[in-house]
Amino acid sequence: MSRFCAIVLSGGKGTRIGGCVPKQYRMLKDKPLLAHSLVAFERSRVDDIVIVCGKGEEEYIQKEFVDKYWLSKVKNIVVGGEERYDSVYSGLKGCSNADYVLIHDGARPYVSNEIIERNMMEVEKHRAVVTAVRATDTVKVVDENGYIITTPDRNCCYMMQTPQTFEYNLVMKAYSSYMNDRANGNSLKVTDDAQVVELYGGCKVKVVEGDVTNIKITYLADFNKNF
Repeated sequence: MSRFCAIVLSGGKGTRIGGCVPKQYRMLKDKPLLAHSLVAFERSRVDDIVIVCGKGEEEYIQKEFVDKYWLSKVKNIVVGGEERYDSVYSGLKGCSNADYVLIHDGARPYVSNEIIERNMMEVEKHRAVVTAVRATDTVKVVDENGYIITTPDRNCCYMMQTPQTFEYNLVMKAYSSYMNDRANGNSLKVTDDAQVVELYGGCKVKVVEGDVTNIKITYLADFNKNF
């Protein structure tokens, strides 16, 4: 049987929300924002959970999330870095005996078991899959001055979500190569895990169906959305 590990990223400060409390620790309905996705993975058939948090927050995570919500699948709490890719790399190194990893933003509280299961089933076929929904609005590509360059066919455009799920050895090797390049002065900037695998993994990434409710909490108004 394949072994699955969910890496839940929780190291951001949520500056666009405002205030002194990181957004992942703010209450969303009946529990903190971060707890929603952790509980979702706890109830899924993943084997392990690794939480990536800010420096000095490990004890808080253990007490206020792992212990309080009886998260028996949490096997490691690791410290993230300055950028998202630093945190993902820390999470990958914090996994043990994983065949596949699901990398998820802790600020996406509405991830469903259906999405998780879909990722787990498809990654065994394709090695690399991402959750996404088809773009419903017209997409414009603009230059640095804000002028439109082109209008891509929106039928070919998807809005990325998480989890993004990979064969562990594939994504670990890709991230190791990427981090090595950065250490040697490569200024390439990536925005998601799929891009790292595309560039360094030599593997095509398959899109699996997401859900419009699987939103990322970014602004204060997002806390008031009901799904």
